[in-house]
Amino acid sequence: MVRVQGGDEAALGALMGRWELPVKRLLGRIVLNAAEAEELAEETFVRVWQQRARFRPGAEFRPWLFAIAVNLARNRLRWWRRRPQVSLEAWHEPAAASGPEPGQTGGEKLETQERAEAVRRAVAALPPDQREALVLFEYEELSHAEIAVALGGTPKAVEARLYRARASLRVALRRWC
Repeated sequence: MVRVQGGDEAALGALMGRWELPVKRLLGRIVLNAAEAEELAEETFVRVWQQRARFRPGAEFRPWLFAIAVNLARNRLRWWRRRPQVSLEAWHEPAAASGPEPGQTGGEKLETQERAEAVRRAVAALPPDQREALVLFEYEELSHAEIAVALGGTPKAVEARLYRARASLRVALRRWC
């Protein structure tokens, strides 16, 4: 990042190569649309370049990068909510079915797919602030402190969001417990 701050475009390319997939996964889980996640990931790296002078040397890069990505995702979701011609349900792309696990019967495979879809729907139904915290913690494996930096809050607020998200998921997924 120090090289990027110095205006080295090749260093930005290296950063993009390292962080493109994690950013796309994060955005995909927040906006629930692969094409939008792709576009937002590109915009994230444009913002990294534009805001490179704002990065503090010695600070962790991942929370800073994810903060940019999450803010872009929030803005996109707000934009879509204000334009109700396309519902979020129609905008959502269901995940492709995976191949059978070794040793799994047809019924077990179907149950696994149903459970995975139930989890996706339950996570998608969470309020955005809870979904963001949950995705950053469970999928991206950030600490509470790193999530607080990325979301612009405190570790205690992150803990509360995660608690509420898990409580909602327990209710929504009680059939699968």
